[in-house]
Amino acid sequence: MKKVLVLGGVSYDEIIRLDRLPDGSSRTVFGTGWRAVGSTGAGKSLNLTKLGVANTLHATIGDDPDGRAIRAFLEARGVIAIYDDVPVTDHHVNLMDGEGNRLSIFTVPERKIPAVDIARLEQLIASHDVIVLNIIPYTKQLIPLIMKQKKEIWTDLHDYVPGNPYYDDFIAASEVIFLSSDQTPDHLRLMDEWIAAGKRAVIVTHGKNGAAAKTADGPMLYEPIINTYQLVDANGAGDAFFAGFLYGYLLGEPISKCLCYGTIAGGVTVSSRELVAEELSPEYIETMYRLNY
Repeated sequence: MKKVLVLGGVSYDEIIRLDRLPDGSSRTVFGTGWRAVGSTGAGKSLNLTKLGVANTLHATIGDDPDGRAIRAFLEARGVIAIYDDVPVTDHHVNLMDGEGNRLSIFTVPERKIPAVDIARLEQLIASHDVIVLNIIPYTKQLIPLIMKQKKEIWTDLHDYVPGNPYYDDFIAASEVIFLSSDQTPDHLRLMDEWIAAGKRAVIVTHGKNGAAAKTADGPMLYEPIINTYQLVDANGAGDAFFAGFLYGYLLGEPISKCLCYGTIAGGVTVSSRELVAEELSPEYIETMYRLNY
């Protein structure tokens, strides 16, 4: 199986569960909360590791309590991670409601794009086959290195906002693109445009309304969620879906089955407070596939 390099995206987060998200009025509300490792790179790498996919995570963290907690957490779960140091570890506050809706607040003060060890990253890129290029500011400078070595690039645009130039370099470089439809009501047109521009596949997630995929050589595909999973925390569901889909792709499965694998991985993740569900494994994926499809 091909080796995967996951570039960027680790934080230590405060998760706060509310009955409903703030509506802009000034008032006092009560919720329940917990702290957990977060962000898109950690989520993808944790899920890929549970699925037996050889992968390496690169991220930037600080030598502070949050950074040390991240190191210990990922190491205990078998994630192979390489870090570059920054003054302060990223910290997010995620407000969640009972429907899985989220408001993410980035609480670390704005800083310059961190210096990273380019020579080491170039070696990492050379030794991996598929590059997961997360939309973290420092990863943009790595795009020429990845393209120079002709590596296969996958990216996750998350809540993509059409017309925002920040995404342009990631879109131009990637062969496979994931995004959420939350900010893109015209996602069907985007999928067609990107496929016409030469992308291998475009996958759009719709939260509790499932996911769709379009490839260069096949029809539009749609897969609903598995509605038997009990919602505990929706954080990480999109990254789990990405990892499950990529797992199926690396096994050589058709895109329709990759969508099912992603749906299973994303579904079981919402039933856990962590970025990856304890029960996730290749055997679990196959069992749930037989039960549901």
